Amino acid sequence: MKPQILRPLPLLALLFSVDASGADLLDSLGLGKKPVDAAATNSPALASLSQDQMVSGLKEALGKGLQQAIAQLGHEGGFLTNLNVRIPMPSQLHAVEKTLRSLKQDKLADDFITTMNQAAEQAVPEAASVFAEAVKQMTFADTKAILLGTNDAATVYFRQVTQSNLVTRFRPIVQQATSKTGVTASYKKMVGAVESSKTLGFLGGALSSDAGDLDGYVTNKALDGLFKMVADEEKRIRQNPAARTTELLQKVFGSIGH
Repeated sequence: MKPQILRPLPLLALLFSVDASGADLLDSLGLGKKPVDAAATNSPALASLSQDQMVSGLKEALGKGLQQAIAQLGHEGGFLTNLNVRIPMPSQLHAVEKTLRSLKQDKLADDFITTMNQAAEQAVPEAASVFAEAVKQMTFADTKAILLGTNDAATVYFRQVTQSNLVTRFRPIVQQATSKTGVTASYKKMVGAVESSKTLGFLGGALSSDAGDLDGYVTNKALDGLFKMVADEEKRIRQNPAARTTELLQKVFGSIGH
């Protein structure tokens, strides 16, 4: 499978909108250029920013975080070669994996793990449009709370408001990808190898029910990996001034004293 060229432009066009069209979007959300109420924040520097600056700065940071996450995960090897997000064998199949490896059938187990990770890699780019929709729902109160929150406050917020929609969007893609990459076929090969073992034949037909919902498992693990990468980038922007690559990011995140 050739690496995909990722183009999450719809999201970036929305999140990085600080021109006239971006102003129109903010106005439509009730987030015009009003001064921040100093009593509502714990940071005088942040209070000096307009709502437009605060909202646009947060959106820019979120756009940068998601762009990085998709770029790192949404291609061949994006999950498989990243030990921080690599999707492992489902816990209910650990006995199967152990048996296969004891039988010198490591390739069957490895192929199954590879196909699951490939399915996740194909689903990740779908997150761009879901995040764009979530941005429209942000209130100014959300923005202030996120900016003054913990190092993963934005990630936590977006996971809360997008989780259900992301599962709905991811699952059909994962289902197609699991079929295309051969997840089910790989599973059947694993089960067949274990069931044909004379020493472990007692496992028998019980194995067929141990897989559980493979599509659901891959979907949830794909989301876990995506949000972990977004959280890592958010933390980096908050803690490392060098990661604030634009004047707006420097102004907004420099003002909150992280």
